[in-house]
Amino acid sequence: MKSKFVFLLTIMLFAPQVKSKGLSVGWELWYPYQYHNKSRQLVGLDIDSFNAIMIEAKLNFTTAEIPWKTHLHFIRTGKMDLAMGASWSKNREEFAYFSAPYRTETVKLFVKKGNAKNIHLRHLSDLQGSKYILGVESGYYYGEDYEKLINTVGFQGNISEVIDLEQNVTLLMKGHLDGFFVDPNTLQSFVKKYQMENEFEQHSLHVYSADIFIMLSKKTLNADTLNKINRAIFTLTDNGELKRINNRWKAQQISD
Repeated sequence: MKSKFVFLLTIMLFAPQVKSKGLSVGWELWYPYQYHNKSRQLVGLDIDSFNAIMIEAKLNFTTAEIPWKTHLHFIRTGKMDLAMGASWSKNREEFAYFSAPYRTETVKLFVKKGNAKNIHLRHLSDLQGSKYILGVESGYYYGEDYEKLINTVGFQGNISEVIDLEQNVTLLMKGHLDGFFVDPNTLQSFVKKYQMENEFEQHSLHVYSADIFIMLSKKTLNADTLNKINRAIFTLTDNGELKRINNRWKAQQISD
């Protein structure tokens, strides 16, 4: 991932017209970032942050629930304009502009409670050729080290790719996995929702921690829209609104 604001005014090529009906953005069930609450309202840390950014940027948008892997394809082809909660990668930068970062994300390895001491991994590369099988979610980004390793046959044999966290949890509980990679906030929300306290523990293995961005399709959007979004992010960062949104959701997780 890239971390700072090199994206603001540097991209001036390719200037297709913005759709007049408003911008389209997808979302996927992802606690506590994007989900429907009991009143069927679309809420979450990403949703609240994105809403604030778009209001500040004076940009209209519509939302559609869509699987993340399909969402990425639609950003590439221009069938959808925006994606929130996105990690930077070299591959994605080929078809999308990236805004300034609006929050950070951390991914950790989680295993069954009491089993971390039995998983002897200090670095991601130690997984290659080991006896361990770890779960990941299709289409998600796990850092530059992971991206390099996953292209090697030896490492691929130790990775199990599924659609979502629920599948990884099921496979772990049935003994088919030794652990899975996940954002700790997401797992915390999952544990509370399904009352699975004391079932998991965090392993010391470092996976990655980096900034999170809004992606803009290069097929449909231009530097003008990118700059509006970036200026909004800078304003909401400077006045503390994005931090307040983040803190509000952290407090809600603790109190739920």
